[in-house]
Amino acid sequence: MRCSFTVRARVMHTPERTRLTVLDDVIITVDDGGTIAAIEPADRRAPGDDVDHELGHDIVLLPGLIDTHLHAPQWQQLGTGLDLPLEDWLFHHTFPLEQRLTDPAVAAEVWPHMVSTLLAHGTTAVAYYATVSVETTTMLATTCAELGQRAFVGRVGMDHPEGTPDWYRDTDAAAGIDASRRSIEEIRAIGSPLVEPIVTPRFTPACTDDLLAGLGALASETDTIIQTHCSESDWEHGAALERFGRSDTAALDGFELIKEHTVLAHGDHLGDDDFELIRNAGAGVAHCPLSNAYFGNAVFPARRALDADVRVGLGSDVAGGARPGLLSQCADAVTASRYLEDGVDPLQAAANRGTPNSRISIVEAFWMATMGGAELLGLPTGALEVGRPFDALAVETRRTGSPLQAWPGLDDDARTFEKIVRLATPADITDVWVAGRRVAGSRP
Repeated sequence: MRCSFTVRARVMHTPERTRLTVLDDVIITVDDGGTIAAIEPADRRAPGDDVDHELGHDIVLLPGLIDTHLHAPQWQQLGTGLDLPLEDWLFHHTFPLEQRLTDPAVAAEVWPHMVSTLLAHGTTAVAYYATVSVETTTMLATTCAELGQRAFVGRVGMDHPEGTPDWYRDTDAAAGIDASRRSIEEIRAIGSPLVEPIVTPRFTPACTDDLLAGLGALASETDTIIQTHCSESDWEHGAALERFGRSDTAALDGFELIKEHTVLAHGDHLGDDDFELIRNAGAGVAHCPLSNAYFGNAVFPARRALDADVRVGLGSDVAGGARPGLLSQCADAVTASRYLEDGVDPLQAAANRGTPNSRISIVEAFWMATMGGAELLGLPTGALEVGRPFDALAVETRRTGSPLQAWPGLDDDARTFEKIVRLATPADITDVWVAGRRVAGSRP
């Protein structure tokens, strides 16, 4: 049984999309269930009351990071194979590797390495695409539960004879639906409060109509949320228009796959009608800025989506995104928004080069990686507030040898926060907690 404890810390978080909130010196009480029971100024603490963890002023406490889109069986190809168009990359690099991860012996080596590495980066929750194998998908869910990471783990459904290789797919729609049902049952049988199943049709090019319809019905029947790709690239967006005569979003909605907390990965080519449909359904987008630079053929209009009240979280899209940590993805999201606003072709006149009012701030990017992701997935996390689970990471801001340095007399709260988001590495992350349990960190 976990015992309650207290942490004295300087807190930075973004419970509101456009505002950084700083609690300069507070004591957080975490109850024995891992929930924040109280937050009070340290100077109100009774003399003589002990604090279990004194972080000190040079360490900043942040809410845990939520990765809303990650392909677990692509972990071993991280940082490679990014020279091809998406459809070629899948068949030449990705599907062969994913097939290897249907082998329990391979999965037993890869899953613990991946989950522990992500925790060290401060990623306390992930929406995972696993493999077509029920067995290795359950193994991933078990690994997350054992190592203490929140996770939605999805067995990938894919049966289309033209959109998938014959050696890595469900034999037919009925087999895919049955396997996904068994996967849901096995993950729930683990009994972990941290881990849930998620229905996962890979994307429309990989799924027949029967599989898409069957997985939509399965999600409703089992009260399970959904994740899939949507209008990621010119190829995927165009394939939906050609096949269905309507947008990828409208097609998925027709199969009852766009519902409350459905996670639509990428969405670079979504239009205003798509955003309206997604917002009304309570679904949202996993924005993957680094991966989009390689495979999206466009920049996701994050500002337009947020202003339309669409839920938006942040995703690494390992391995389409070549970095596993979400802090760097926050910086990438800001960079992508600047490219969209300013344009990229210098031969065009400045007035015609970009899309006005597209930029987002580092605060908004961090909000997407925390509160935005929590709202998208329906998690009670995302901020350090009373009543929320204590999912948090502690970042040292003056570690010797680190480029992350908060200089006294120069760096105020806003500058320190921006430096943390842009520069922090696992070496700077001293502690990571999930539901009050310390699960990672550089501190011995």
